[in-house]
Amino acid sequence: MKDKIINFFEDIYKEMKKVSWPKKEELIDSTKVVVITMLITSVIVYIIDKGISELLKAIF
Repeated sequence: MKDKIINFFEDIYKEMKKVSWPKKEELIDSTKVVVITMLITSVIVYIIDKGISELLKAIF
């Protein structure tokens, strides 16, 4: 059992060496895209929610 655990972590170490990590600039650009997309989506959901709320208030 101990050998399996050691093998597991050795394999993880080997695979992590193969990973292509993004450069700092790429990471910052990707983060900006995610934040902007999240903000746009939040505004859209807010507008739809307010519209449905007002529609239900008008009906009831």
